[in-house]
Amino acid sequence: MSASMRKVRQLHPALETPMADLVTFRALPTGSLPELNPFLFLNHHGPQVYPPKNGGLPFGPHPHKGFETLTFVFDGEVAHSDSTGQTFVTGPGGVQWMTAGRGIEHAEISPDSFLESGGPLEIIQVWMNLPAALKRCEPWYRGYDSAELLHVSGPDASWSWHVIAGEVDGQRGPVASQTGLFMSWLDLTPSASFSTSVPEARGVMLYVVRGEVEVNGVPATTRTMVELERHAGAELHITAWDDDALVLLCHGDVIDEPVVAYGPFVMNTEEEIREAYLEYQSGQFGQVGG
Repeated sequence: MSASMRKVRQLHPALETPMADLVTFRALPTGSLPELNPFLFLNHHGPQVYPPKNGGLPFGPHPHKGFETLTFVFDGEVAHSDSTGQTFVTGPGGVQWMTAGRGIEHAEISPDSFLESGGPLEIIQVWMNLPAALKRCEPWYRGYDSAELLHVSGPDASWSWHVIAGEVDGQRGPVASQTGLFMSWLDLTPSASFSTSVPEARGVMLYVVRGEVEVNGVPATTRTMVELERHAGAELHITAWDDDALVLLCHGDVIDEPVVAYGPFVMNTEEEIREAYLEYQSGQFGQVGG
């Protein structure tokens, strides 16, 4: 392996953690990978097919404070609503970005059409930490259809790079992240090879959603988090094997601050967590549809 290639430290299979009838795999945090700074959490739901007259997603109104969420919708539909009055239905290839900041209540459920007719579903939600200086920023939400993202194609369309936040070849994704996050995913055809570089100090989250790939020469299969060393090379080379592959590729500046997470809140101290619960219970986050 070239000295300029970032070393793979360890592979971490996602753990099956079903939620009622929703197929769910937790890739972060796990026992072997408790944190991946600045990323806090990754749940992979599906793929599965819902029958007609189904109950849909179980994510009714709930609060968040102190971090951001990004929901990738690879199949199916997700209906978002929140206490700032925002609503949006995201279809395949779209995403939802939410900055919880000082506090928000939101819901991510299935729209009525999906409840009635059913269909395939596969979504991923990622939580991204905020530094202390931004944990009390104004809440913000925006849903994006596939056409609004930045799409970059490789030679002979062997791979497609879908960018939500960050820059590729002078073009930028639609979200201007407050913390300089780069958030994207890759679709690769069989035997496709993709290369990029990431500054050595950045924390990388590389998760194999579908298929089998090699990352800097190390094989990784479906539902695997590939942990990469920091300060150990910049280059990333990803090669698909015999089938199509889909890989999340995200990176960000490491936030060198204490992390205290409890349920839906991520702050810097236990006192701030208690404060968040009191704020929510007293109605300061508002209500979905309120």
